[in-house]
Amino acid sequence: MPKSNVLTLIKKFAEELDPTKEDKNKDKDIVLFINEIRDENVEAVKKLGKILKKKLKLAVIRDSRLPSLKENGNSNVDLYIDCDLYKPLKIAEALAKYQERIMVVSCREERQILNFAKVIPHLPYLNAPTDDSLIRSTDKLMMRQYLFNYDKEICPKFIVATGSNKSSIKEIKEKVGFPLVIKPAGLASSLLVTICFHEEELEKSLNTVFKKINSIYKENKRKEEPKVLVEKFLDGEQYSIDAYVSAAGKIIFCPTVNVKTGRSIGFDDFFGYTQITPTLLNNESEKEAQVIAAKSVLALGLRSTTVHIELMKTEAGWKVIEAGARMGGFRHQLYQLSYNFDHALNDLLVRIPKQPVVRKTVKGYSAVLKFYPKNEGVLSQLLGVIKIKELSSYHGSKTNKKIGERCNFAKNGGKCVLELILFNKKRSGLLADIRRTEKAIQIATE
Repeated sequence: MPKSNVLTLIKKFAEELDPTKEDKNKDKDIVLFINEIRDENVEAVKKLGKILKKKLKLAVIRDSRLPSLKENGNSNVDLYIDCDLYKPLKIAEALAKYQERIMVVSCREERQILNFAKVIPHLPYLNAPTDDSLIRSTDKLMMRQYLFNYDKEICPKFIVATGSNKSSIKEIKEKVGFPLVIKPAGLASSLLVTICFHEEELEKSLNTVFKKINSIYKENKRKEEPKVLVEKFLDGEQYSIDAYVSAAGKIIFCPTVNVKTGRSIGFDDFFGYTQITPTLLNNESEKEAQVIAAKSVLALGLRSTTVHIELMKTEAGWKVIEAGARMGGFRHQLYQLSYNFDHALNDLLVRIPKQPVVRKTVKGYSAVLKFYPKNEGVLSQLLGVIKIKELSSYHGSKTNKKIGERCNFAKNGGKCVLELILFNKKRSGLLADIRRTEKAIQIATE
């Protein structure tokens, strides 16, 4: 699609909304999430209720095959709907008595998008992404195929790995080349994502990935066939951007976020080490990023949803790393601090549909940092947490590991030891406190 045509889709929703139409949500009062929620979702439902001047109920549909979901129930949830999400008739039965009351359905977690796709067909009259588009945006292989089919210039070369034998490795070398990245097609975040620079690394990594992916699927009771994607490694500056897509495919973009992965500080891992906004991109570069991001949304056929697009600014131009039908990690906090708008509330508004509110005036500079140990093992030392709370930029933190607990890298399914949110009205002040934080935090494992 020509650039001019794509740009026409990047505009406000106002012309799509007709205030004279009858309010179809008049008698509806349930906001439904899939399996999990976060604090910002709870607050967003309360705010939506005030906007609509009605008492809303927060509901979560849970997979009954996973007892851990019941053990981690949230007291702020008004209604839990439990059923086997792999059995369509059970979903239909569970939702039947709430059909007339459900106003909006959303999914916060990347790992729950496939379950979201299972629920969507049973809520046919809501504004929502299609189940097919959700599958396309979750399966990394299918995503690449649709992106390549739409515009082969917006994504890296890729191939499906069928094994670690010599013929498979030969085909990968010929069609992709080094350096390359191995990505399990249906796993969230950077789980098992591995970079390879030569044939020996490729063979070893494929053996490891194929061995682990089967156990992960079995542990999570997933019935799909595991697939492994191999793609050309993109070298450049990484960014991400969230947006709201209307039912007709019109797009409102949020500000861009600069991302540095663990590789930038010496880790053999692709976890998001820092996320910072606003970025230093000029208006022209930002527009170019939005054009490529819009193409990914259209290629996947996403609608009535928030989208999160990861991009790489390379010498050959902008490329799409991934695009998903969800809010990006920590985007709610980053946008709230730097631009003073409510990303979680907008995620609900776009699905009703009502006009999302996006502000571009910069209030200050915000960052999220994730800290992992240099070596996997049992956490034996965590220093500096009290010290960083004295920084002028300190906004909040969360410690995910206790002394004596096992720590793994993100690519092996591990969670970071410490999450930190910083905010400063000046960019120089933020960067200075990031530096102080890096010197203060010390993590040791045995």
